[in-house]
Amino acid sequence: MPTSLHDVLQAIASIRNEQDLQPKLMDEIGAYFGVQRWGIYLIDSQLQTNQNTQSIPAVCLESNPVGRYVVERHAPTHEQLILTPEDWQDFCPRHDHGHVMTGPIICDGRLIGTLNFARDQGNPPFNTNDLADLSAVCIHLSAKLATLKSNPQPSQPPLSNPLTPRELQIAELVAKGLTNTEIAEKLWITQNSVKQALKRMFRKLGVSARTEMVARLQDLLLHR
Repeated sequence: MPTSLHDVLQAIASIRNEQDLQPKLMDEIGAYFGVQRWGIYLIDSQLQTNQNTQSIPAVCLESNPVGRYVVERHAPTHEQLILTPEDWQDFCPRHDHGHVMTGPIICDGRLIGTLNFARDQGNPPFNTNDLADLSAVCIHLSAKLATLKSNPQPSQPPLSNPLTPRELQIAELVAKGLTNTEIAEKLWITQNSVKQALKRMFRKLGVSARTEMVARLQDLLLHR
């Protein structure tokens, strides 16, 4: 669990792409704010990162007064700044949404997403300190995502095939179900040569069985 807001901001700084949001950021943010439900919703992205997709939907920007506040003002808020506890209970009676807090993610003056938190009923409501911290998080996250969008990371290079042409011949025959003896006869080499070649191939591919080797090679060839 992070011990300070600085830890959360450092996690934001370490993000390299949108796919990093889940492993590098969301668990730390959720723990820091002491919430049971959290999520990040990126409007123009296929990536929606939620701890539980049934727990925090996409903010309900049109019907949720908390969401509307964020859309209209580009500022974070929680339910008690907008509604009385009774009105909030009437609007959202869900036990796992006893208290909610939402903040904007802004890029070029446009709302590109929201950061959303919910606490179960019986937990303390969000306060001014939570809101101030969320504002800081949203500012840093907005700046980071704006940087990523303007300077996208290069795609990963294709996986290379570490096998020699002869090893590929052996692998092809293994995939066809031939035994070591049959492979040796087919390639005019000794059975021991086949056995030693397979050991080298297993080591290169990081596998321990013939079926794993075939599957690994298929994956390598698929991503060439």
